[in-house]
Parts: sequence; C-alpha cells; structure tokens
Amino acid sequence: MDRMKNSGVVLAFGTMLLLGLTSCQNRFSTVALYDDPTRFVRLEIDHTVGGGHSHPSNITADEMTAVLSGVIIDDPRRLVPSLPFTSKDEEPQRHPAFNAAEISFFAPLIAQGLGTAMPEEIVTFYQAAQQSALIKKVTSGGIFIDGDELHLIFGNYRSTTNYASDPGIGATLDGRSTPLLPIAPQETNLYFKPAAAVAPSREGILSKLFRPDRRELVVFFGKLTR
Repeated sequence: MDRMKNSGVVLAFGTMLLLGLTSCQNRFSTVALYDDPTRFVRLEIDHTVGGGHSHPSNITADEMTAVLSGVIIDDPRRLVPSLPFTSKDEEPQRHPAFNAAEISFFAPLIAQGLGTAMPEEIVTFYQAAQQSALIKKVTSGGIFIDGDELHLIFGNYRSTTNYASDPGIGATLDGRSTPLLPIAPQETNLYFKPAAAVAPSREGILSKLFRPDRRELVVFFGKLTR
C-alpha cells in the first residue's frame, strides 16, 4: 500500500511538473522597454515566428525611422477621394501607417529593442486610441531581423476593440496580450515605399499552409538610409 501511495504521489508530481513545463513553453516571455495603458514596446518570445533571428542587431534609430515612414496603408473603404472642404484630419484612401509623432516615439524604442533582443526574441508594439468611453482603436504588431531583412508583422491597424454583451464580463479582446493577432477583420492593404526596398517573397505553398496567415512586410532596411 505504501509503495502504491508513493507511486501515486510521484505520478501526480510528474504530471504537475509536465503541465508546468508545457505552460512555460507556451507563455510569452516579456521585457517591457516602455509600457503604459495606451502604448508599449516589448521584447517577447513568439513561437509562431520561430527563432534564430539576427539579434542583437545594430539597426539605427534613423533606419527604423525610414522603415516606419515607408509603411503605407490602403483603405478600400475610402473609395471617394477627400474633397477640399472636408476636415483637415480626413485621410485619403492611401496614407502613411504612422504619423510623425508616432514615428518619433516608436522608432528609437524599437531600434533599442532590436539592439538588445536575443535570437529567439522579437520586438512587439501596441498603441490604443480612445474612440469612445468603451471603445478603442488598436494598432499593434511585431518586428524582427533576419540577415539584412527586416520583418514587420501588422496584427492590427486601428482595429476596434470588441466588448462582450454581458456587462459583467467586460472587454473580450484588446490586443495587449497578443499584439501579432488581429482582434477584428483587417480590411486594409499594406504597401511599402520605396517598393525597390521590399524583399521578394520566398514562401512556398506548403509554408503558407502550415503557418497562420499574417500581414507582413519584409524590407531591406539597410538600403533606406543610403
């Protein structure tokens, strides 16, 4: 009986240890470079993008500024061009993804993150703008470097946060814990300027089948400031 009890204790302990290890493997290891309720820049481990990246990297803040300045959003919902008498804040159908203030804020922090990240880490970013008392618009994603290529994954571009119908439940999705995943359907298209800096796609059909679909730009960042 004692032997059976001991075996049961060992089995239970082994099961708990295995579950704990599995949980640790699935968790995101995070180091915050900047974090407040509306914005963050973090180092994270995300197994969906793999590891072995070219980190730490010596990318400069100027190069990161050039990358963020080159990201262009095409919003098919804005089919009618802005008229001269529309609001000065109205954006055309095709416009920069980041404004000057956002670039000035994010570029140095992302460059710092890539300069300290380990090969298994990526830099994630998040920004939430209050649309109403309950609804926010979220822009988020992640960045990593492989060789001379910089990968920018856009999880969200001004995605509207979703709230549960039951007031007791509260917010269901806000994107903070999963910046690479969309919290709402993404209807905009991504482009980069200059187009000559965009790396050719090397993805085959099989790699697309076995990897979650994601909106990603790959650019030769070293060409942008030369």
